[in-house]
Amino acid sequence: MRQTDLLSKISNAIDGEYSAIACYQKLKNLAPTKKEKTVINEIRKDEISHFNTFSNLYTQLTGKKHTPHISEHCPDDYSKGIDFAFNDEQQTVDMYLDIAYQTDNIKLRDEFLRAVHDEQNHAVWFLYFMK
Repeated sequence: MRQTDLLSKISNAIDGEYSAIACYQKLKNLAPTKKEKTVINEIRKDEISHFNTFSNLYTQLTGKKHTPHISEHCPDDYSKGIDFAFNDEQQTVDMYLDIAYQTDNIKLRDEFLRAVHDEQNHAVWFLYFMK
């Protein structure tokens, strides 16, 4: 993978995590049960960790910070938001696997593969919360 393509994909990953952090705050506030609020908050903490990790990797590779942007808008309805989050997590898994398997940077590969495991777990929880 060319360096410019890799950096573009990492930028997209940072924006996706930034968007998920905002979305999951909204979903946590809309969640009907304490259990759902707690799990969504834990998922949000994972997304914050991914955001920080990917941001640091980007800075290490470029010497610059990426300014994140909301790349996807989260629905205001809880059920639609859960469906949106489930689909987003599934798409994110594919994107992160693509990054991991197309780089020869071991640290980058390992961090994206670690995030894949989290994202798959998140998708299972969102699937569980679908009504």
